[in-house]
Amino acid sequence: MDMGLSGAFAQNPLVGREVHKMNGAGNAILVLDLRGAGFLPRPEDARALARAPGLAYDQLMVLGDAAARDETAFMTIFNQDGSRSASCGNGTRCVAHYLAEQTGATELRLATSAGKLKVSREGPLAYTVDMGPPRLGWRDIPLAREVDTASVELGHFGLPSASCVSMGNPHAIFFVEEIDAFNLEVIGPKLEFDPMFPQRANISLAQPLASDHIRLKVWERGTGLTLACGTAACATGVAAARAGLAGRFARISLPGGDLLIHWREADDHVEMTGPVEVEFSRVLDAAVFSGQDES
Repeated sequence: MDMGLSGAFAQNPLVGREVHKMNGAGNAILVLDLRGAGFLPRPEDARALARAPGLAYDQLMVLGDAAARDETAFMTIFNQDGSRSASCGNGTRCVAHYLAEQTGATELRLATSAGKLKVSREGPLAYTVDMGPPRLGWRDIPLAREVDTASVELGHFGLPSASCVSMGNPHAIFFVEEIDAFNLEVIGPKLEFDPMFPQRANISLAQPLASDHIRLKVWERGTGLTLACGTAACATGVAAARAGLAGRFARISLPGGDLLIHWREADDHVEMTGPVEVEFSRVLDAAVFSGQDES
């Protein structure tokens, strides 16, 4: 390798940093601890990590310094395409496990641009995240114009109206009789960019199986078809309760596993309980960032 070129790659401040590959109900997560570093990855860094062999992720969770005493860390969340998300429930559980293993804590407070999240350890590899209240107003989701957010007509692909919810990121949930009747890999990217969604949207197909059980498949904005999405599970639980299709407790079955959702009546907060799996840790080398795009 040309030494000048190799030296250029080594200039990336992420070289030599350790990343931790984890998953939450199959949702592929990378945790990168940059507390005390004084910088964040660039969008092109996030894209390079997503392309690196063995490091492909659904969300990259970057830990930064906490702004308040009662917080353990601030989380900046990247999608595969380098865009940012304000919320990731499965990733939050993974971060909580990473920090709990370091500190022995059973209760943590983590901050994001969408607000603070309280996380409780329920077992060796199980955590509950208080995701806060859902946002149901059309401006808060956001949508392009004023509509009934419980019944948004998009008129595409033979789908019914969507129920739209924000859990810090925008979600459109379509309740259908049979998920497999639709090819989400084809329709997901088109619906993600529908003009109704000025910040794009996560697209979910939900199949109610019982008053406390829903099957779910998710196309994540900026990432694509995923095995699990915690905020989509939360949004689906809220949407199902609003529509009378489920109660405030529901088991959401995703391709990667089950999440338990509780939309609390007392304070309007949504709790999500689910598993964490640790896969491996790796120190980043210069090759990860070779051929890095600058777009």
